[in-house]
Parts: sequence; C-alpha cells; structure tokens
Amino acid sequence: MTDIRTGFEVHRARGAFNAAFFSVMGPYIERNVRRHKRRVYAGLPATVVELGPGVGANLRYLRPGSTLIAIEPNVPMHRRLRAAAERRGVHLDLRDRLAERTGLPDGSADCVISSLVLCTVADPAEVLTEVRRILRPGGTFRFVEHVVARDGTPTRVLQRALRRPWAWTFEGCSCERDLAGLVRAAGFARVEIEPYRLHSPFVTFNTQVAGIASA
Repeated sequence: MTDIRTGFEVHRARGAFNAAFFSVMGPYIERNVRRHKRRVYAGLPATVVELGPGVGANLRYLRPGSTLIAIEPNVPMHRRLRAAAERRGVHLDLRDRLAERTGLPDGSADCVISSLVLCTVADPAEVLTEVRRILRPGGTFRFVEHVVARDGTPTRVLQRALRRPWAWTFEGCSCERDLAGLVRAAGFARVEIEPYRLHSPFVTFNTQVAGIASA
C-alpha cells in the first residue's frame, strides 16, 4: 500500500517486521557503531532534524528537553518512536514525509542527522540536495551509514549476491551505494568522512562511513 501523502510504499508485513527487528536488534547495532556516533553526534544543538529516525536509536545523543524534527514516512515505526522520545525527555515533532521532500523552509536547520538511512531512500543525491537546502550556512549534516565494499573483496561479492533479498527484507535498503562519494559530490562547503569496518554476522552491512558535512 502506498501512502498517498508521501509516496512511500507501506508494506504491511515488512513494515511491522522492520519495526520489530530494529527494536530487538537496535542495542546490538548500537554497540557496534556507538564510538562513531559519539564522535559525529557530539554537541548536537537544541533542535535537530533526523532523516528516518525509525524507532529512535539516536535519541540518546540528544539532551533531554531537545526537540527532534523526525522525518519518518514508515508509519509502523511511529508508535515506538513516540514512546522512545517520551522516555528520553525529547520533544518529538513527527513529520510523515519523505527525506527528499521534508517540507521544511530553506535555511531553517542547524543540524541534520541520519544513520543507516541513505541506503534506503529512492534517490540519495536528491536527499542530499534537500539537506543542503534546509541547512543554514554553517549548519552540519552528520551521518553514520553503511556503504559498498571495494571491488574484488569477499564482502563486495556477497553484497552483489544478496542485494535483492536484502533490499526486499529491509524495505529497499541497498548495500551497494557509494554514499561517501555522493556526499563529497553534493556541494557541501566541507566534508570529513571516516571509513571503518564492523565485524558482525551481517557481512553485507559491515563496510561503513561516519562523517560531518558542513553547509
């Protein structure tokens, strides 16, 4: 079923599965990427825009009393996200919209964050254009994302072999995107990116980047 307001296809089985999966697996994923999130999410401002916050894994990096403008079109995530925000003492402004079309005014955001989201959007280059539009001069886009592995590596072979079932299970998630290259090409004034590798059973997911892009 496609949400006529956002154009996001809500699959009843996959939507519920992913909401449950990330609620259960969230702590495990968080342990693996915590060091990188702590670095790029340090000192977040009082109001933050997050693309695809899901069930609220990044709320822990916001101070109590902060406001999160949450761009989340996946409705099955909303109940858990609201509950997590309430537990963390974060004011939640939940927007049922796509990351490509946030509806926010030009130059209105001090900070936009994402984690494990640019892999799932229909057009990551368009999302990055939207991020630049809504950031004020000097604002930052802070991200932790999984990316394509180097050609010729066993991880790259596995990513290629599993791309279709992986994408179907995780609602369009691609394990074959050069997101570091896309961020560098998006026209930000300054980009800092750290590549790293996880060691988890989810091998296609193990090549990652964390970084900060300044408008």
